Amino acid sequence: MFYKGVIRFSIVTLSMMALFGCTSKNGEPAKKSEPKGQVLAEVNGGVITTEDFKKEVEILPPYLKPMTATPEGRKEMIESMVIRELVMQEAKKSGIDKSQEVMDRLEDLKKRVVIEAYWKLKVEEQAKISDADLQKFYDENKEKFRTGDQVKASHILLKTEKEAQDVLAKLKAGGTFEDLAGKYSVDPAGSKGGDLGWFGKGSMIPEFEKVVFSLKQGETSGIVKTKFGYHIIKLTGKRAAGILPLAEVKDQIKAAILPEKQQEIFKKMREDLKKTAKISIKEDVLKSLDVKPAGVDKPAPTAAKPK
Repeated sequence: MFYKGVIRFSIVTLSMMALFGCTSKNGEPAKKSEPKGQVLAEVNGGVITTEDFKKEVEILPPYLKPMTATPEGRKEMIESMVIRELVMQEAKKSGIDKSQEVMDRLEDLKKRVVIEAYWKLKVEEQAKISDADLQKFYDENKEKFRTGDQVKASHILLKTEKEAQDVLAKLKAGGTFEDLAGKYSVDPAGSKGGDLGWFGKGSMIPEFEKVVFSLKQGETSGIVKTKFGYHIIKLTGKRAAGILPLAEVKDQIKAAILPEKQQEIFKKMREDLKKTAKISIKEDVLKSLDVKPAGVDKPAPTAAKPK
């Protein structure tokens, strides 16, 4: 449900970008470029291609992208793109794409996008995290990476018990767990051979966890039913409590120190730009501005004076 909400939000945002792309500076329609990729859908003569679909996936938040690895997720995505195309076609018929209000807002949007892209480029160029930075943080914060007993496992998730029985039979007949996971699992991890990585107790639902912690390394379970479906689980690793090695926590460390480093670079760039620019702020004009935030029509109520 939440996924659908994100897709609907993207319809509005990308429609604005599409409006900007369909007109030239003088307001005349821009020349249509040849569609890139294979045609995925046709909508009243307009086309949605595989390249359009890939771009749509790219703008999704990282935690939602795996959903497009499932048939249901891809179906929801293309349906949302079709709706967006229909809205765009109706908008063009109404002529709203050539209205001054839309053109002004799109020009403002273009400025914001260009500025954001420039900041992102310059900050990313300079905010490099070196191996020495990672090692220093790790050495100074080792206790943060202490963990309890952990296991590493893979699983194949099926919708029905019959499907699970069929896959289990293929495993017993000599099928490779990773290949069968990639072919039959309905979980996004199937694309990685079913690999779930390392995790400790409390990370998985009880029915799954009870089985996986009872397995021996290299052992495969029978069919395990949970609220998500029917699992076949393979234990691929075990390790005792201790401090995680640097190699496994590099991404965590980068996520911890990168924002601060980027902020430092951003502040320095701002100051450097101001040093080389001629800036004159008219304080009297600024003070005379009478700007009210949306929804603010009157001053906030004050406490009544005691009689």
